Order: sequence, then C-alpha cells, then structure tokens
Amino acid sequence: MDAASEKIAVAKLSVYSNTVLVVAKLIAGIMMMSVAVISEALHSSIDLIAAMIARFSVKRSAEPADSDHRFGHGKFENMSGMIEGALILVAAAVIIYEASKRLFDPMEVEFLIGGMVVMGLSIVLNVFVSRKLMDVAKRTDSLALEADALHLKTDVWTSVGVFVALGIMMVTGWRVIDPVIALFVAVFIIHAAYEITTRSSHGLLDASLPDSEIKEIERIMNEHSNEYVNFHKLRARKTGSERQIDLHLTVPSNLSVEESHDLAEHLEEDIKAVLPRTTTVIHVEPCDKECDKCRLREESKAFKGSKG
Repeated sequence: MDAASEKIAVAKLSVYSNTVLVVAKLIAGIMMMSVAVISEALHSSIDLIAAMIARFSVKRSAEPADSDHRFGHGKFENMSGMIEGALILVAAAVIIYEASKRLFDPMEVEFLIGGMVVMGLSIVLNVFVSRKLMDVAKRTDSLALEADALHLKTDVWTSVGVFVALGIMMVTGWRVIDPVIALFVAVFIIHAAYEITTRSSHGLLDASLPDSEIKEIERIMNEHSNEYVNFHKLRARKTGSERQIDLHLTVPSNLSVEESHDLAEHLEEDIKAVLPRTTTVIHVEPCDKECDKCRLREESKAFKGSKG
C-alpha cells in the first residue's frame, strides 16, 4: 500500500470509530441527563466532522499538480487543520454555555454505570485509533492526520475525566461534579484548538521549515562546497506534507551547462533523500569574478589535458 492509500485508509478508520462513539455517547447522555456525557457526545461529533474533513483533505492533497494548482494540493491539509480548530472552538463554546447553566442548577444524573461503560469504550477505541493515526501521520508527514490524532488524544483525556467524575458521583452523589467536568472538557478542547490552528497556519502563511531541516539542507550543500563557489537566497516552506525549496547556486564561470545541470540535479537528489516529498529548484548562475575555485578548476583541466 502506497503512502496516499494508507493515509486514506486510516482516515476512514477515524470516521467509522467516531460515528460509533457519537451515537453511543449521545444515547447515554440523553438517558442519563448528564451535561458532561452530552458534552463528550458533542466533542465526538466534532471529531467525526474533523475526521471527514481529514479524509477529504488527504485524498485531495495526494492529487498531482494541475493547471489550477501548479504547486500541488498540499495546502488542503493545512486548510483541514484550520477548519478543525474552528469547529473545536465552537464545540467548546456550546459546552461552556450549557455547563455554566447546570453549575448553578445541577440536575440528577441517572444510569451512571451505563455512562462509565460508554466512556470506557471511548477511551479504548480512541487510544487505538489515535495511535494508528499518529503512526501513519509521522511516516507520511501528514498534517491533517496528525491534527486528527491530537484531537482524538484530547478526547481520550476528556473521556477519562468524565469516567472518573461519574465514579465520584456514584460514590458521593455530588451532582455539581457533572457540570464541573464538562467545563474541564471545554478547557482541554480549547487547548487542542490552539495547537491545531497554530500548526496549520504555518503552511498557509508559508512559514519557513524548522531550523533542524534548514540545517540539514545547509549540511548537504556544504558537503559539496568544493564543486561550486557559493549558494545563497535559500528559501524553504512546507505545504501539507510537501516541502518546497529553492536557492541560487554560484558555479565557476568555466563550468559547462551540462556540468552545472548535473551538479544541481545531484544536490536535489541528496536533499530529497534526507527530506522526502521535497521539490527543490536550483537557480544556477556563473561566478562574475576570477576566484580561487575558478582558477583551480582551470588548472585542473589544463593538467588533465596535458596528461592526455
């Protein structure tokens, strides 16, 4: 299975699991009259929408460049993350509103055992799916899948909180625990929204690659420093899982067009070997002065000619 197919398959898994959890939590929450469990159902419904968006985005981002999208479709994944972040904030606002009302007028919560069973199912299922998503996200460098995995990881912790709260309510009968935990869920959701939105915005705003990746590019270039004069105007960005790099390469004035092309192609291949899914464009320009590298190259050619 190639990377694109694997990304789509795991995105489908997220859709299926979230569908099951939305139905189970909603039924349990309505039967129990628990704002915390209903909040979790709302959280999972946002997870479901986010998973559907992630599936769409990874499918579109895998499409090759066309006449309308000359640089490919990688930014669909960044858009997915931004939409997910906005949806999470909407869910948090609804939860805070409902929980605040219940905080001053708590209601009796019933069928606590049933709610704990549903929360336990949610924890187990989301741990499995989030790990699967994160594994594929790391291997394929997919921002959309990583956002979905982080979203589900947040759902795990909020489900743990609701599970514990229901247990406390069963033992103590404290009804106020229900809206308090719902507010706790909202705080986690807002934090997740911030993380996802921040990461997604980097690609949309053409932020530079991380320093660690820039240093890798510079290291590769420096390994071949004896073959050119210098390089400058290095630019590098990421759209979705695709990296785009361009730079100017100054070569000795006596280097032929064919030799310059071969050098640029070799450098591009070396960069791609270290940073997969990278498109590198190298602008070659001749050295405009008589430098040591030009002179040494000329002497080397003369020496080889005399031997021949």
